[in-house]
Amino acid sequence: MPRLMPETGPQRVLAASNFVYTVGSGLYLTAGVLYFTEAVHLPAGQVGLGLGIAGLVALALGVAVGHLADRYGARGVYAATLVVQALATASFVLADSFWPFVLSVTAAAGAKAAGIAARSPLIRHYGGNRPQEFRAYLRAVTNVGISLGAVGAGLVVQVGTLTAYQLMVIGNAIAFVVSAALLISLPPVTPLATTGGPRWIALRDRPYLLLTALDGIMAIQFKVLTVAIPLWLVGATTAPHWLISGTMLTGTLIVVAFQVRASRNVDSPTAGGNAYRRAGVAFLVSCSLISLSGGIPAWAAAMLLLTAVVIHTVGELWHSAAGFEVSFALAPQHATGQYLGVFGLGAGLAEALGPALLISLCVTWGRPGWYVVGALFALTGLTAPLAVRWAQRHQRAGQKQTASMEKAQAA
Repeated sequence: MPRLMPETGPQRVLAASNFVYTVGSGLYLTAGVLYFTEAVHLPAGQVGLGLGIAGLVALALGVAVGHLADRYGARGVYAATLVVQALATASFVLADSFWPFVLSVTAAAGAKAAGIAARSPLIRHYGGNRPQEFRAYLRAVTNVGISLGAVGAGLVVQVGTLTAYQLMVIGNAIAFVVSAALLISLPPVTPLATTGGPRWIALRDRPYLLLTALDGIMAIQFKVLTVAIPLWLVGATTAPHWLISGTMLTGTLIVVAFQVRASRNVDSPTAGGNAYRRAGVAFLVSCSLISLSGGIPAWAAAMLLLTAVVIHTVGELWHSAAGFEVSFALAPQHATGQYLGVFGLGAGLAEALGPALLISLCVTWGRPGWYVVGALFALTGLTAPLAVRWAQRHQRAGQKQTASMEKAQAA
């Protein structure tokens, strides 16, 4: 299990803020779509379209707001994104038709993406010698918070009234406000001076952009447990339907217990590339096992699915640890927010496009589609170490150029 409390005061503030935030997020992640379809009575097609629009708009904001955090101070910018997200979430109770719904969810999704980028310089500054390990700790905290929020959302769904859903939305918004208020006690981070050159350097860093794309492809795996397995279990296997909750709980407990431990050995970009490769193999194995669960007795299908989920989650631990390492280690410290905002583009595209891809391949096509998806993950993992080596060469060349410029200016 990860330690219960971080080592330093600022780390504890960030962890507490993250915990409160993710309890609120757990409410929405579990029952947010149901609020708009069951309580507001928007057609499911409109809800899907609106969420897709919101996801695409949010992609651009992470880079821009990450740059603002680098230049003007991450604490204030991050707190501002939380306040905007709270206001946008509260406005859900007024979204009674398509376009108000689109505006509300777009503002909320944009603020969420911006907040992830703005928080990155804080994690790097207060994360100690291994900010990547602290980021892994925060991920474990995130899973605990989302699980608690999901319990509350389950109660809301059970009651099923408009008032219950609206109280859930307001509770979510309050959690974001409290999360922002906790940051007041966090010492501000003084922005680092720039080294000159183009402003949007992350968008010119081709090796880093390649790693962003590879991580984005790998990030589709997050939707396997939440989208592909539930639909496959119900439509193609005889496994009991309660196993959907069992697979989610199994994955969550493994992440909470082992994410920090899995990240400790991924302590260099090279180790990160190797972790991507191991993750790709794990996803290939798990996808193959899932494909075999169709058309067999219920007990055998259940055993195969649970085994696949365990293997998949081990791959998820390696994938997350690899992403934490390469995204921080290969980003210049003075441009952490901008670089992490760029790196988030991959996960954002996976969030927007992953469900449709998995449904078309794994659910509509069926068993062959699982092998195709598994092979995609494996090939991505095999490519990652090569991309990491290119990025390291690019980083060393940039450091030499900067040192030469500084030497010339000093002379």
